Amino acid sequence: MVPKRVQDRLVRSLAKFQQVIKIAKDRDVNESDTVSIIRDTLAEVFGYDKHLDITSEFAVRGTYCDLAIKNDGKVEYLIEAKAIGLDLKDSHLRQAIEYGANKGVQWVILTNADSWQVYKIRFEQPIAYDLVCAFNFLDLNPKNDEHLEMLFVVCKEGLAKDAREEFHEKDANRQPLRPWRTHFDGRRRVGDSTRASQAVGRRLDIPRGNMQGSQG
Repeated sequence: MVPKRVQDRLVRSLAKFQQVIKIAKDRDVNESDTVSIIRDTLAEVFGYDKHLDITSEFAVRGTYCDLAIKNDGKVEYLIEAKAIGLDLKDSHLRQAIEYGANKGVQWVILTNADSWQVYKIRFEQPIAYDLVCAFNFLDLNPKNDEHLEMLFVVCKEGLAKDAREEFHEKDANRQPLRPWRTHFDGRRRVGDSTRASQAVGRRLDIPRGNMQGSQG
C-alpha cells in the first residue's frame, strides 16, 4: 500500500509534471533538456534529493550512464534517458541492461520522461531481465490506485518497503506468463502489456569478463 504522505505528494505533483512533459513533447526538446526534466521528476514526484541521491553521468566501464539513484551510498537504479521525442527501442534497452550488468546494479530504468520502463536484471549466464512495470506519464491518473502503485515502485520511500520486489512478485504470480513482444512500442499506454507477468524474462549476451555480480 502506498503511504498517505507519498500519495499526497504524487497527487500534488502529477498534474504539474504532466503539463511540463506535454509542453516538452510539443517542443520536441533535446536529450539534455529531457534529462533535466527527469531529474526534476525524480525529485518532486518520486521523492529523491536532487543533490544527494541523484548522480548525473555515472561512470560505467569507460562510458557514462545518464543518471544513477543512490540511497545510503548504494546505487539503487541506473537510468538511461532518451530525448522525449524518441520512441524507446530494443537498442536503448540493451544499452541500459549492459550498464546494469557491467556495474552490478540489478535495477535499471529506461525513460524519455514520458514513457518509463523498469527492469530487474537477473545475473545469470547469459544475462536475463524482466520488465517489472511500465507507464506513460501523460496517461497517469492520480485517482487510480494501480497507477499510484506503479509510481511507488520508483519512489524513494518504496525502496525502504521493498515495493519493487513485491510488485514484481505479485504481478508474476497473478497472471500466467506470456511471451513478451520482441519490439518496443514507445507509445504503449498504461495498462497495455505493462505487467511483468506478461513478459517472459529475456536474455542478453554480455562477455563474462565485463559482468559484475549484483550488489545485492
